[in-house]
Amino acid sequence: MRYLYFIWMLLPALSANAQDTLRLSLAAVVQMAKEGSIASKQAATMKETKYWQWRTYRSNYAPQLQLEGTLPGFQKTYTQVLQPNGTVLFQPVHNNNSALSLSFSQGITATGGMIYGATELQRFDDFDRNNTLYNAVPYTLGYQQPLFQFNKLKWDKKIEPLKYQESRQQFISDMEEVAVNASQYFFALLLSQVNYQIAETNLANTKRLQAIADEKFALGKISRNEILQLKLEHLKAEKSLGAAAREMEIATLNLRSYTGLQQVGRIALDLPPAGIAMEVTAEQVLEQAYKNNADAIAFIRKVVEAERDVAQAKGNNGLNATLTANLGFSNSATNINKVYQSPQNQQLVQLQFTIPVLDWGRSRSRSRTAEANLKLARYEVEQDKQTFSHLVTTQVTLFEMMKQQVKLSATADSIASEKYQIANSRYSLGDLSITDLSIAFQEKDQAKRDYITALGDFWGAYYELRYLSLYDFEKQEKITYQ
Repeated sequence: MRYLYFIWMLLPALSANAQDTLRLSLAAVVQMAKEGSIASKQAATMKETKYWQWRTYRSNYAPQLQLEGTLPGFQKTYTQVLQPNGTVLFQPVHNNNSALSLSFSQGITATGGMIYGATELQRFDDFDRNNTLYNAVPYTLGYQQPLFQFNKLKWDKKIEPLKYQESRQQFISDMEEVAVNASQYFFALLLSQVNYQIAETNLANTKRLQAIADEKFALGKISRNEILQLKLEHLKAEKSLGAAAREMEIATLNLRSYTGLQQVGRIALDLPPAGIAMEVTAEQVLEQAYKNNADAIAFIRKVVEAERDVAQAKGNNGLNATLTANLGFSNSATNINKVYQSPQNQQLVQLQFTIPVLDWGRSRSRSRTAEANLKLARYEVEQDKQTFSHLVTTQVTLFEMMKQQVKLSATADSIASEKYQIANSRYSLGDLSITDLSIAFQEKDQAKRDYITALGDFWGAYYELRYLSLYDFEKQEKITYQ
């Protein structure tokens, strides 16, 4: 009954024109924010960006096919030609040198090497001598293997899936953070509407009590001091009404701005329920948080990235070598058909290396720095885990406390309202002083504000639990978004 009375009390101030008033529940406001807020759009854009970064990473492990060419390669100019005696002559050049190449490559994750192949065709036209030559590589196959070097493909395969999984969970986390913020804007507006209604009711009651006091003063039943006190209360009530109207307008604009609400007209908020059918323990929330939260995935990623940096520092120790082996065929002819007839064998084996003779301990220092950073990363992750666990445990405790606070505040609100009604009647009968009536006024108003605040804290704690665990404990399922 008390909740029905509360909602009924809000209606006069919030629905002066029912056709222009938009009634919203907490769930509706949260949903609007998830669909229309700038924050939700930013989260969706970031998710899309991370998706395409993931696709880019995946493409590194697929065969790459590439067509290159120079068509045409025409030039007509003079160029310097070094003579046997050391002098330089400028000779005319008039030719077309065109080339076309189709190549493929495939990285090998286990070794960091690369298999490659190509087919090439080149045509050279000498217009001054009316001569045409063809050069072709029908096919060539090769393998290139870095030795004693950092294997980027191998480490990316460990890290990039973690980053992608983290980005997907971060999107869900961002959307739940939108819900947390939307609930705060909802209760900020609800409290301002309650304050406005309280101020409006108090002004009306003050006017009524002042009329009663004027009659009593005319009969000599009260002092001039009480009349002045009531006038002062009347002025305070008018000031409070103006301030409440201003705060309500600001809170309305904030809610509209955050949720992206475009509909004009006044907003009337439905009072959310004072409880929810959900029982949780710190162990349950921690379990789901470590399964779902992006921060829990980041703990693993940070350590793996630090291990990668150690491997990279050791791999880039100055001793670098690359082994290249190539087998194919090539030929040259004046006719394009002949160039593919009886091609000549083409082979290549090559080992390129760089060995530092003296680096003054640079490579060793890099490795030791990376190892120290790995230790530091592990310590930081361990500290972050403890902080995260403490945050989750505290939030569960707060949620349970807020359950009790809502019940206590509701009882206090009911008692304060009843006490004010009694005090109001006693003052009308001349059985109570204006000071005691003013105290009853203040207690009633504060109790109602405390109830709304406790309700907001309760729902804020509820959405915080969802935000931390990314789990819906009502439905007993993970939170997902399409």
